[in-house]
Amino acid sequence: MLNVTLRRKARQFGRIVKHSALTPRSGQSHKPLPVAHNELGITFIGHSGFLIQIGGKNVLVDPNFARWLFVLKRLRHPGIRIKDLPRIDLVLITHAHFDHLHRPSLRAIARLNRRRFKSVPAIVVPDDVGDVVSGLGYREITELSWWENHVDANLTVTHTPAQHWGARMLRDYHRGYGGYVISDGRYSIYHAGDTAYFNGFREIGRRLEPQIALLPIGAYSPPAFRNVHTSPGDAVQAFTDLNAHWMIPMHYGTFRLSHEPIEEPPQLLASEARAAGIQEKVLILEEGKTRIFSLPDQPNIKFRKPGRSSTPSLVPQQNS
Repeated sequence: MLNVTLRRKARQFGRIVKHSALTPRSGQSHKPLPVAHNELGITFIGHSGFLIQIGGKNVLVDPNFARWLFVLKRLRHPGIRIKDLPRIDLVLITHAHFDHLHRPSLRAIARLNRRRFKSVPAIVVPDDVGDVVSGLGYREITELSWWENHVDANLTVTHTPAQHWGARMLRDYHRGYGGYVISDGRYSIYHAGDTAYFNGFREIGRRLEPQIALLPIGAYSPPAFRNVHTSPGDAVQAFTDLNAHWMIPMHYGTFRLSHEPIEEPPQLLASEARAAGIQEKVLILEEGKTRIFSLPDQPNIKFRKPGRSSTPSLVPQQNS
């Protein structure tokens, strides 16, 4: 029986590999827009990777510029080329899986900063992941447990719980995993990392009140995958639990990691969002097109969290 199961899984994985290899790579790379000090900029690189411009700092989360993940072909070009990145102040890694922690990308980012900007970014990782990024050229490596903070000038980064696992290989299940909330006192953005739906979303929303939630919506088929990944419906429920203002989906379309059709996650998300009455709060970003958010231009104004039915005061401008 075990051999039959292994053969079936091998055939299923073979179909994913074949589909990836035969699918033409699509999408375009763009240069990110500069963002004013009092604005928030979000640029989707692809998969779970983002450039976040907040509080005058440039932050990368899970940057992966690989054309291939071993035998899996990248199906969408990175939204930004490494050579077009601005000076990076901080890199955040949610866990050690190869689609989120890509060592060649991290090494290239540090090398670019050193050569072009004469500065070296710091990197934040979960507990017991520091050794994986050691030697890649970062000036400081910080490991965080859930709910611990890292402060970088005016930014506070809080490591948040998730329902996933952290092993990079077969026997290193001790490694941590999770998401991050990044705040400068004016703006607050949550990157969930990889996670299934769990009750922790309510606690993250209650304790940290993120305005914008970057939530995964892919890799949910077969149904057992939802033990570690959110479906589009799960992501809508997570967004509701968080009580954030805007949802930006991620973790779909770049690498085919599971069996749902590659185009299905955003289609299901649109349907689930309409059913929940939140369709106007879902922003699907095109890779490389910077979305800029702003608050009313008044001295010392801070975001005020509204009720669920009120109009958001955090205004997204049009894509570049």
